Amino acid sequence: MFMRSVPLCFSVSLLTLAFGAPVGIALAQSGPQGENNALSRQLENEAQPARQGRVQSEEQKDLEPSSGVNVYQRMGADLPALPPEKEFKGRVDEAYGHFQRGEYVQALDKALSRAQNGDASAQTLVAEMMSRGLGIARDEKTAAFWYQQAAEGGDPVAMFKFALILMEGKFVTRDKTKADDFMRRAAEAGNASAQFNWGQILVSENPGAKGLLMALPFYEKSAEQGIADAQYAVSQIYWSVKDVPAEKKAKARDWLMRAAKAGYDTAQVDLGIWLVNGFGGERNLDEGFRWLYGAAQRGNVVAQNKVAHLYVQALGTRPDPVEAAKWYVLSRRAGLKDPRLEDFYLGITDEQQKKAIDAANRFRPT
Repeated sequence: MFMRSVPLCFSVSLLTLAFGAPVGIALAQSGPQGENNALSRQLENEAQPARQGRVQSEEQKDLEPSSGVNVYQRMGADLPALPPEKEFKGRVDEAYGHFQRGEYVQALDKALSRAQNGDASAQTLVAEMMSRGLGIARDEKTAAFWYQQAAEGGDPVAMFKFALILMEGKFVTRDKTKADDFMRRAAEAGNASAQFNWGQILVSENPGAKGLLMALPFYEKSAEQGIADAQYAVSQIYWSVKDVPAEKKAKARDWLMRAAKAGYDTAQVDLGIWLVNGFGGERNLDEGFRWLYGAAQRGNVVAQNKVAHLYVQALGTRPDPVEAAKWYVLSRRAGLKDPRLEDFYLGITDEQQKKAIDAANRFRPT
């Protein structure tokens, strides 16, 4: 059924919070330090990971989860199913019905007259269609006008979209104060994307644990609505921040699992690491290998490095020097150096090295 707030789909992560500079959230290292961790690595600060692989400048003892939450461009990954909507007993939105069926000319005709009379949800629909060129020539400047009208009328989706427009400053004058206000209002009104991004803003402006705890309620609400970036943020904060209650810390791996299943590759890498090392729950080498191998197959450089270690140590898989060398060659080509794996590589036979290089040359990310 149709709600007054038009449930259009927008990317969570195209937002650049500081007017052009993507914001990252620095978290304490997630996961205990100690001798029981399965793998170790040494990473170079000049390494250039493919896709979302993370490379850090300091030598790290044993395989550790990533240390931050970043805004990054989602690549259309399916999110977990949302909770079922409550039964709608209000007036059916005829314009949005046409929009859902792809009848854009009819949708625009129905929505435009309502938008001109001040209907905020219709204004949002008109703005969306104009910004995408659906049923009308694409006109992002006029779309920005309608987003502003709808945002000022209190539509949560429009407030989120207009906040992004104010941050970008392409069709309106950049205004961080107004952008933050609309983002906060959209978050408080329940927009999942705005909740995540308002959390990012709070963290960027309040360094350390204080900012993380201020942002946490917004991350949690966004995570519950299926936003994978927020699910990852919740898992990291639950696990890393000292003042988080024990009952929440116990759920850190569950949230990490949800983010991983949603297709967030950094979460997939971290989940594999947590499972291998027993962070946040019992150790499961087979499952840990599966998550890391899947991320490696999709081109994540850090995962490729980890999979090489797992093949060397036969953790979650059988020992295979050629496969280990193949994954090491791939990660090394991307700039991720690892002295331990280099020593391993130099210790295998020339024939094994040749097979590994041939396999690396044939590799194509899935």
